[in-house]
Amino acid sequence: MMISISWDQPATLIDLDGKTPVIGSILECVKHFSLFKPFAKEQARILLTRPVFREGRRTRTWILNPDEIQRLVERLEAEIKAAQ
Repeated sequence: MMISISWDQPATLIDLDGKTPVIGSILECVKHFSLFKPFAKEQARILLTRPVFREGRRTRTWILNPDEIQRLVERLEAEIKAAQ
């Protein structure tokens, strides 16, 4: 399932190693995530400013996990490819 989030929604990309977070839009966070090496991707999370509904959960959540961020990377790549 693709998470429906507007690219301009404010968000923060954080990692579990304590590096400086990326504060910006979902689009900026996803672009930064796409450049990470596999180990860094495993440690990354995106903190949302508005929670989203996710399949299999009864409540909305504020944090996106690496697999969900990767799906957003794939969505971005598909949108770029479709625009060409």
